Amino acid sequence: MAVTGQQPEAEGGGPPPLEVEAPPAKGFRYNSPLAQVSLLGLICFCCPGMFNALSGLGGAGQLDNTTVDNANTALYTCFAVFGVLGGAAHNLLGPRLTLLLGALTYPLYAGSFLYYNHRHSQAFPVAAGGILGAGAGLLWAAQGAVMTSYPPANRRGTYISLFWCLFNLGGVLGGLLPFSFNYHRGADAASVNDGTYIAFMAFMLLGAALTLLVLPPRKIVRDDGTRATRVTFSSPAAEGAEILKLFTNWRMLLVLAPAWASNFFYTYQFNHVNGGLFTLRTKGLNNVFYWGAQMIGSAGIGYFLDFSFNSRRKRGLVGIAIVAVLGTAIWGGGLANQLKYNLRDDQTALDNPIDFKDGHRYAGPFLLYFSYGLLDAMFQSLIYWIIGALANDSQILSRYVGFYKGVQSAGAAVAWQIDTHHTSRISQLIVNWGLMTVSYPLLALLVFLAVKDEDNSVSSVEDGKDNKGTKLSAPTSFH
Repeated sequence: MAVTGQQPEAEGGGPPPLEVEAPPAKGFRYNSPLAQVSLLGLICFCCPGMFNALSGLGGAGQLDNTTVDNANTALYTCFAVFGVLGGAAHNLLGPRLTLLLGALTYPLYAGSFLYYNHRHSQAFPVAAGGILGAGAGLLWAAQGAVMTSYPPANRRGTYISLFWCLFNLGGVLGGLLPFSFNYHRGADAASVNDGTYIAFMAFMLLGAALTLLVLPPRKIVRDDGTRATRVTFSSPAAEGAEILKLFTNWRMLLVLAPAWASNFFYTYQFNHVNGGLFTLRTKGLNNVFYWGAQMIGSAGIGYFLDFSFNSRRKRGLVGIAIVAVLGTAIWGGGLANQLKYNLRDDQTALDNPIDFKDGHRYAGPFLLYFSYGLLDAMFQSLIYWIIGALANDSQILSRYVGFYKGVQSAGAAVAWQIDTHHTSRISQLIVNWGLMTVSYPLLALLVFLAVKDEDNSVSSVEDGKDNKGTKLSAPTSFH
């Protein structure tokens, strides 16, 4: 990433300090972290937000899950590779070009299912899935770098919540599209109509256009006058070396299981809860509330992580405990629901699917699906907050988030492929619950060892560089 110059090193050979300017005038500023994170939220509203709404229909709006299982296996396999490489791409190309290249792959994926509606050939959806995997890896690495490095450290949870709400608003609106377009179609309708896919494509193309409005990092100034992030030169060789180091970084190793778990459950929730239990129009309505629940969950956990206690470490540990208790209760409810509606292995859906007008029959499964969305947002927002507390520099954070998204996508690829082999639904549920349960103590250990109490400090790594001679130490107090 080319810049006009490099800052001098701080005394003692440490990383250079962030530039400080006179505090800018109050009011709306396009170069503020708030404006840029909001713009990022709108981009993700249009692209991955609409993709989530499409995926949440179960089978991407098709009756048979096989095609979308194979397409998503290709998608997440490529995502696993390009997620890890995406941080390097961001550091070399900058956020605008990285986001643009990623966003352009989303309408191709939606278009492939429009094609499938007429040709019933898997080749195009599977190829489009692989291309989207590469693009999504680029987009989410850039997104993670911006979202975790631009905000002031003591408001990082709030900014993550803002982004998550805007992003998931796409899923809410995206759920209304199939609900309205397919409202009067019968319960035996096999797939969503062409207009649904065309509407998704239109929003995704708008998202790609919005990436052209993203500013380079060197122009972002916080309200206190500090530059949002330090910008330095990078090279492919340097990025390659730094990526390899991630696989021996103990902080990233502690993130492995939570990252693997964080998208693994989508296959089960989309295909076998929403996709398997409800009528076509009700699937769209459910998605409105699933992604709406994500907005609530992210806002709640984000507020807690920023404002609940003076000690940042204590906020993190208590936040993990809250998510763990809630998660255990929700997956317990999921087990009860699965035992009640345990379909045969050769069944893709209930013989008499549940409609939103079915009253008490609808209430329980709907509440469960809503709760799954709530938990997803709280869990992922918590992980982003913890990663953001490990460093202040966007280059380091882009690699950390890229690693997280790469592992997350590898887990998702395995989950989608498991579903193609018709693994029992009860087995999928137990594995999902187990992965989430294992994640909580690992996250707690990471917060305990690597997150300092002060909001403006980073872990024992200052912007990713180990302090020689520094030993891990337990906290001396909680405030």
